[in-house]
Amino acid sequence: MAAVPKGPLKKRERVLAFALGLPGAYEDHPWGETVVKVNKKIFVFLGVGDGSHPLGVGVKLRDEAVHAHALSSPGATPSGYGLGKAGWVQIPLEEKGAPAAELLCEWVEESYRAIATKKLVAELDAR
Repeated sequence: MAAVPKGPLKKRERVLAFALGLPGAYEDHPWGETVVKVNKKIFVFLGVGDGSHPLGVGVKLRDEAVHAHALSSPGATPSGYGLGKAGWVQIPLEEKGAPAAELLCEWVEESYRAIATKKLVAELDAR
């Protein structure tokens, strides 16, 4: 098992903390991966953090410009298992030039807004 690079791991931890701070969000571990859900629906995939797979973040981006920007990140691809067709993007964190944590958090918020109820989005907007 490879050592987990500190920079990407810190970025992943910041993204996880940000996601868990959104209204109604909670952590879950289906398939042994870390995900964050709202209303029993995943809005961010964080994979595994044990070094067995490269670190990455998966988000659902409906806005075409934001989606295209995310896909332009080094190594980014439409998510597998047919999720890419629904706007999901997988962004690797270990690539040179990977997006900053702040930008990843913006994308996580956009993904949250695509999945959360109107009531929860209104709660977020009221903050």
